[in-house]
Formats: sequence, structure tokens, C-alpha cells
Amino acid sequence: MAAQDPPTNNGAEEEEEDYMNMVIAEPSKPREKETYTQRRLRKEREAEARGRVKSKAERAADEAAAREAALSASLLTDPENASKNKGLAMMAKMGFKPGSALGSKDNVGARTEPISINMKEDRGGIGLDTEKKRKFREEVEKEAKRVKAEEGDYRERVRREREEARLEGMVGAAMRVAERMNGEREEQAALDAGEDLDETTDGTKKRKISVKPLKQINVLWRGLIRRREEKERDRRMRHDLQQSLSRLPTYDDPDEDSDDKRALGKEAARYTVVEDLEEEDPELDEFNALDPAQRLQKLVEHLRQEYNYCFWCKYTYPDKEMDGCPGLTEEDHD
Repeated sequence: MAAQDPPTNNGAEEEEEDYMNMVIAEPSKPREKETYTQRRLRKEREAEARGRVKSKAERAADEAAAREAALSASLLTDPENASKNKGLAMMAKMGFKPGSALGSKDNVGARTEPISINMKEDRGGIGLDTEKKRKFREEVEKEAKRVKAEEGDYRERVRREREEARLEGMVGAAMRVAERMNGEREEQAALDAGEDLDETTDGTKKRKISVKPLKQINVLWRGLIRRREEKERDRRMRHDLQQSLSRLPTYDDPDEDSDDKRALGKEAARYTVVEDLEEEDPELDEFNALDPAQRLQKLVEHLRQEYNYCFWCKYTYPDKEMDGCPGLTEEDHD
């Protein structure tokens, strides 16, 4: 039996690792996250490197400028375009010359330039813009007319209100004049009849006050007296209310004289309040319903007929003819 041969090393023995000569690589850093500003700057650098790309707005502006330049160029004045345009060459062969109109020479006023092109950039139908403009123009004109009408109405209303206020003031003045002249006539008639007159503080004689019912007073100045009596009634009511709140009416002070009692309302007043203020007066209501100009006219005519007095002249004439008075109206005295 043959002895077993030792194993042979057919391949190169594996080299043992040389730990002494091992090169250890440095660990790579993790990639940092790129911020928005860094990414924007990087894209700008990349765009500059390969050529800047225009934005959508810039491209639209360039297209509009190129289109406008092309539309504004005339084929008749540009020889380069004229030579390339077949339609213009055909028209030239038929006798057309740049600067002249089409057709015969007798066609006066014909167009010498072609119809201009209007670019439609929206999605509306043909004629929609014209209709919108027409409606807008009509609305603007309507609004302008309305504002003008309202302005005119406002001015007319203000003018009318001021004129009515002025006439109302003159009506009140004419009423006071008529009342004064009527009182003077009644005093003179009482004096001629020998009636007793009251003596005033200045020593003059004055006719005793006689209170008439309102309906017996002339309607021309009845409203003036009515307003005056209503004001006096309200004043007395306020006075009585204040006295009733301040002290009892049954309180009797022995030190009070007659003037104090009269001031406190313990004595009868020397005036008589008209008792028929609450009654209806259709005649006065009908007179007040007239325009201020009509009421003033009635008062002016009454003063002229009864007292020969011209309200506009502020003068009492000696006779009915009233020589020297320009007329009945205010316009006659301007």
C-alpha cells in the first residue's frame, strides 16, 4: 500500500491581508439639503450658461411688437415687399399705381390705402365689442342726463324754497302793517266818538283793549293774531306749571304786595286770552292754502284800497289816485 502523498498547492495561495499597508478612506459627508434661494440661484446660473429663456410675458410682448411692425408696414411704400407680393404685381400689370385709387380716374374720394387690420385677441364673437361699446355709451349718456336733470331740479327747488321764504316774510310784514293801520283807524273812530281812553305810561291816551272773537277779525291778518295768541297761551301754561311746581297756590304770604301777587299769578291777568283758538276756521284755512304770492297780492290791494298805502313805496298817499306810485307789483318798483 503506497503512502499518501501530501496535498499539492495548485493555485497561488491567497495573500494574507496586509493590515500595515491598508488605506482607510475618509467617510463621505451626507448631502446637505438645498434651500429655495440656493436652488433659484443655481437655476439662474445654469440658464445663463446655456442662454437665458424669456418668460411668457416677454414672449407675448415680442410677438405683439413684431405683429404691430408688420401691420404698420405698407406694401406700397416698401419696394422689397412689393416685389415679393404677387397680388400687388398683378394689380400693377392691370394699371394700378401706388398712391392712386382703384378703378377709373373719375372715382373721386376712393380709398388710396387698404382697409387696416384689427387684431381680435379675445374669445368674443365678431361685433361683440361694438355692441358693448354702444351699450356703455348709452349708459354713460343716460347717467349724464340723469345727473344733469337732478342738478337742475335741485337748483330749481332751492330757488323756489328761497323765493317762498322771502314771500312769507313779506306776507308777515304786510299783515303787521294792515293790523297796525286797522288799530289806528279804530282808535281814531273811538276818539271821534268820545269813548274813554286808557292812559299809557308816557301820558298818551290809548283806546281800551277789546278782545274780539277770531272769526270777527279780518282774515287777511287773522292768522297773525292767532299765532300770537297761541304763543301767549303756551307761555301762560308754562308759567302756571312752573308756579304750581314751586309753591302751593293756597299759600298766602302776608309780606307779598300786589305786584308780587300779580307776578306769581295770584291775581287776574290784565289781558284776555282768546277762547276760540281750538275752534275750526275754514275761512282762515282757505286763505293759508293760497300761494304766498297770492296772499301778498291780496294784502297789498287791501292796503291800497282802504288806506291809500303802497306796501312797496312804504308811503301813505293823500288820495285814491296815488299819483307817483309806479304800480301794484314789486317788479314795477325795481
